[in-house]
Amino acid sequence: MHDVADEHPEAMLRRARSGNGPAIGRLLNGYRRYLRLLARLQISRRLQGKIDASDVVQETFLKAHRSFGQFRGNTEAELLAWLRQLLATTLTDLTYRHFGRQCRDVRLERRLAAELDRSSLAIDRALVAPESSPSQQAVEREQAVLVANALDDLPEDYREVLVLRHLEGLSFPQVAKRMQRSLGSVEKLWMRALRKLRVSLGDSA
Repeated sequence: MHDVADEHPEAMLRRARSGNGPAIGRLLNGYRRYLRLLARLQISRRLQGKIDASDVVQETFLKAHRSFGQFRGNTEAELLAWLRQLLATTLTDLTYRHFGRQCRDVRLERRLAAELDRSSLAIDRALVAPESSPSQQAVEREQAVLVANALDDLPEDYREVLVLRHLEGLSFPQVAKRMQRSLGSVEKLWMRALRKLRVSLGDSA
């Protein structure tokens, strides 16, 4: 599978701007794991897990394909901000559909957009060692995307303990209950998972 990490995203963005449909698809696909993680966090908070995060991302990508000509940014950061706004719109639509509400409240979409922005910052800040210096790749790329990709590459139980503890903000006893494990095993799992994630990000901590 082609990943945006294989090529500088701004080069891919320039190619996508030429109107090349496959180039747009390749560009967007590189952010699938990042957006899926953000969608999962919002679904957990608002929709009780009744909607699949992958379906949310796919619907967001359809919106992005249709409206790509309206995107005016030139950097990866601007692209991510635009994609988060589209994700907020998609989640708002699904929330209304799920709860059967007819009257749209723009305040909900604004709240979702703000929460997605905060979650994106948390992906970066909560999981990268505070004393570490960024790798060369992280200097050139948005680190939250790199972290989301590295998380997705971890074994499922490693990924789950990190997401629950750092991104959903659960205590260790709550994580243990959610994962149906003993408290001691969850704490050991968390330590191994965090070490493996940081090694995969090029961090020796």
